[in-house]
Amino acid sequence: MKTIDFNYDLPEKYIAQTPVEPRDASRLLVLNRQTDVTAHAKFRNLGEFLNPGDLLVINHSRVIPARLLGHKVATGGRVEVLLLHRESEGIWE
Repeated sequence: MKTIDFNYDLPEKYIAQTPVEPRDASRLLVLNRQTDVTAHAKFRNLGEFLNPGDLLVINHSRVIPARLLGHKVATGGRVEVLLLHRESEGIWE
């Protein structure tokens, strides 16, 4: 698998700018692997789709606004820089 496999066009108007309230009212897309059928649900109903032995991973990480986009005026070349975390003053990984 390559990261290019995850590239797709996503218009900005489809990217949530603020969380929905109440938070458990967020939308949930469910894929039934046996039938290959997708269904729309609410996150509050997640328990209906879990089975004994399933593993649920909770991610409490936060996204920081650290994606920098740039371009060269002369050539039109593009660059994208992703800052993961601050090492020290002026130094980022």
